[in-house]
Amino acid sequence: MKTLNLLWGVPALAFVVGSCAAGEGKDTSATDYSAIVNPLIGTDFTGNTYPGAQAPFGMVQLSPDNGLPGWDRISGYFYPDSTIAGFSHTHLSGTGAGDLYDISFMPVTYPYSEAPAPLGIHSKFSHDDEEASAGYYRVKLADYDIDVELTATERTGIQRYTFPGGEASVFLNLRKAMNWDATVDTKIEVVDSVTVKGYRYSTGWARDQKVYFYTRFSKPWRDVVIDTENIVDESDKPTGGVASVARFDFDTAPGEQIVVVTALSGVSEEGAMKNHIAEAPDFDFDRYLKSVKDSWNRQLCRIEVSGGSSDDMATFYTALYHSMIAPTIYSDVDGSYRGPDKNIHKADGWTNYSTFSLWDTYRAAQPLFTYTEPDRVNDMVKSFVAFYEQNGRLPVWNFQGGETDMMIGYHAVPVIVDAYLNGIGDFDAEKALEACVATANIDDYRGIGLYKSKGYVPYDVVDPYNADNWSLSRTLEYAYDDYCIARMAEKMGRKELAEEFYKRSRNYENVYNPVSGFMQPRDSSGAWQPGFSADDYTEHICESNGWQYFWSVQHDIPSLIKLAGGRERFTAKLDSMFTYTPDDSDLPIFSTGMIGQYAHGNEPSHHVIYLYNKVGEPWKTADYASKVMRELYFNRPDGLCGNEDCGQMSAWYVFSAMGFYPVNPVGGEYELGTPMFKEVKMNLDNGKTFTLSAPALSADNKYIKSVKVNGSEYDRSFITHGMIMEGTNVELEMTSEPGHLWYKIEE
Repeated sequence: MKTLNLLWGVPALAFVVGSCAAGEGKDTSATDYSAIVNPLIGTDFTGNTYPGAQAPFGMVQLSPDNGLPGWDRISGYFYPDSTIAGFSHTHLSGTGAGDLYDISFMPVTYPYSEAPAPLGIHSKFSHDDEEASAGYYRVKLADYDIDVELTATERTGIQRYTFPGGEASVFLNLRKAMNWDATVDTKIEVVDSVTVKGYRYSTGWARDQKVYFYTRFSKPWRDVVIDTENIVDESDKPTGGVASVARFDFDTAPGEQIVVVTALSGVSEEGAMKNHIAEAPDFDFDRYLKSVKDSWNRQLCRIEVSGGSSDDMATFYTALYHSMIAPTIYSDVDGSYRGPDKNIHKADGWTNYSTFSLWDTYRAAQPLFTYTEPDRVNDMVKSFVAFYEQNGRLPVWNFQGGETDMMIGYHAVPVIVDAYLNGIGDFDAEKALEACVATANIDDYRGIGLYKSKGYVPYDVVDPYNADNWSLSRTLEYAYDDYCIARMAEKMGRKELAEEFYKRSRNYENVYNPVSGFMQPRDSSGAWQPGFSADDYTEHICESNGWQYFWSVQHDIPSLIKLAGGRERFTAKLDSMFTYTPDDSDLPIFSTGMIGQYAHGNEPSHHVIYLYNKVGEPWKTADYASKVMRELYFNRPDGLCGNEDCGQMSAWYVFSAMGFYPVNPVGGEYELGTPMFKEVKMNLDNGKTFTLSAPALSADNKYIKSVKVNGSEYDRSFITHGMIMEGTNVELEMTSEPGHLWYKIEE
């Protein structure tokens, strides 16, 4: 892994000790958590994060764009770059998918710098004149001596430009598109001397995307010029759409500031105007900045940690911050939103959400919301049910209100089931279960019919929904989701339905080959894939190889242990997972953060470290968890070893740094590992506080010797959801000596 010789300081004021209570309207901590957050983490190497300003789960992600396309700049910004070519209002957090960058502004003085496409109008900048914290970003555009500051509300972006004086302009570029994105049609309409409105329609990963905007300047412009050109197809024929760029001209005094407020909507220009009036009706940048920082502090103080270094604190609270970037709000202040059917709907008394990277986030990010965001979880489930009603199935990767069909599984299911099992919210459970079952029974979608009839997805059947095939991975992911459905049906008294889906949940057994000792693809006749090697990355396994997907039976680890030949052989296989390194070093782009065959940079491996608990060797869990936290997460721009994936990479760290992790995301059990802090407090919405303490913790004292719960000896390898919600006190006795077993091994 490459590194930079950079140190990131944390303001001393950030460590004022205070108390915190979760929930809106309650007192927040005296600690300024927003200042501890370093949004530049993940902007280098493979993290693909962006450093700009956003409210928690906000519709607007206002952030700088370097102006060039490419994998490294897939979130618009790449730390090693030296140019900025605009500040756009929509971005994706570490998805590896290059879309958005909508409604881009760029202030300049004259003469301005312009390069051939794709860079266009731009400026040089230096990281010495750049700063970022939760809800705030600032940079000096070196070519123009303009200070740009960004902040946001949920549905608006607020920019403040400080000019050096003289002739200046602000460009609004709706023509420019990067990476997977393509402009379809645009409009910029002048409303009055300080106001414009319009839209940008585009296509790409988000199909038929519509973004409407309403923008007001704090100063009337001297002149405005709007340039449009016809959009043509590959044969140079007009498509009927136009691409627009506006230039707003100003005469400025030295030190003069102009504030630009832009509200977005996925519904209409009128919706954007309503969002503007409701959230940012004036130009008080400092007030909006204080408001968003207060909002972030209310969010971040839900978990209080102490007893770690300043860098550890920054890494932890940035991870918690990144877990609260997505999903994103996708309804206007009046509840209106565009559904997957392309019609306008209204969320009555709840908020509609989009940007669900569910193949990633069902593992840890969504389970974290059980404790940090229970009210939002309720609305997310309602968003899923509404999506089902409008689209005929639950979302796979819901983005900008539509379906991308990216990745695999029907992982809205575990999110729904976890919420139901934990008693979260007031969503319609019957309708939610109906949506889960209906989605799991769409026979002509991604091999589900074959999965049901054969007990696995064959690798030799062409699937128009998934050109990558990924048949083995689909079998394993479906089996997990089916287990979740069975759990929900069982609790609701639907015995026959539960039995049906419990049976389906064991379909992972049908792809285990005892000869190879791995999960292995099979064809439609039942024959095993010839020439199979667990080392290989093939089209049959989703972004992984046979080593990494073998463990994807989170719901039935005891049976997986038996399938592998018992505890000793299972343990030996685990050991090999972390120690076996093949000769071939030409790894795919998603295989990063490698420890042997373990790939921390991609999600299928994330629970594997904690499986040592299941075979009575928890010190190995502690060893590897500590290694990953201390060697693969840093308070630096290159501080993430893989794509952030809408919070999953960070949620793994949040759970693990607290000392426990959900191997089975709906199981209600959290395997103990080793914490990064001597004390952790989770401030819960029910008014209680769960505490985990490890007074003797250090880098060497990373092994658990014994556990006490509310002062009494404890003999399980895990804590439970009930223990957390009851505000239990868990105390870990730590030691530098491995080999201690404080719990009974499950048979």
